[in-house]
Amino acid sequence: MGLAWTSRAGVTPGALGAMERVDAPASLRELAAAAARDTHARDELLARVRDMALKYARVRLGRFGAEDTAQDVAQEVCMAVMTALPTYEERGLPFEAFVYTITARKLADAQRAAMRGPSPVCDIPDEVDESPGPESTAVMRDEAATALSLMQQLPVQQREILTLRVAVGLSTDETAAALGMSPGAVRVAQHRALGKLRTLMAESSRGGVA
Repeated sequence: MGLAWTSRAGVTPGALGAMERVDAPASLRELAAAAARDTHARDELLARVRDMALKYARVRLGRFGAEDTAQDVAQEVCMAVMTALPTYEERGLPFEAFVYTITARKLADAQRAAMRGPSPVCDIPDEVDESPGPESTAVMRDEAATALSLMQQLPVQQREILTLRVAVGLSTDETAAALGMSPGAVRVAQHRALGKLRTLMAESSRGGVA
């Protein structure tokens, strides 16, 4: 299906940063294709990649209060994406899946490094974060802290689906591509994950009242 574009006055057609889609903002795939020749496209691509990586890292690390680590991971993802762009080849997968793969790898590296690192000193807070930030709040609204903690009891695949769908904001198709699943399987797994999470939250609430 073709895309409808409008060119701004006095701008050379073909530069993504100087054009705009009539019906929707440019996708990451489109921005990646234009980034090599268009600084506006490159800047927007990096901003959106960083936002995606930071949201994912915060959900995965948020319960540890590792905001600095999340920021570092997001920065490393941006650098890795820019390094890979010249040789990146689209293979029918959303660019979001490419970003997710890099982010997951960088996050795993950061976690391994933290495990090998020195013990925390007195000026690093060791308490659980009881006031979730905007991204965590968006994940599960008023019960974000409890939900994020209980999510760790879900199977890994279900936890990843909820993280990508709810926290990062990927579509069903993008999540399916990132995890190597079919869209239908993602919908089923997401439904089961949310059902299990609701049960865990209800049990936690009853336990808190008792």
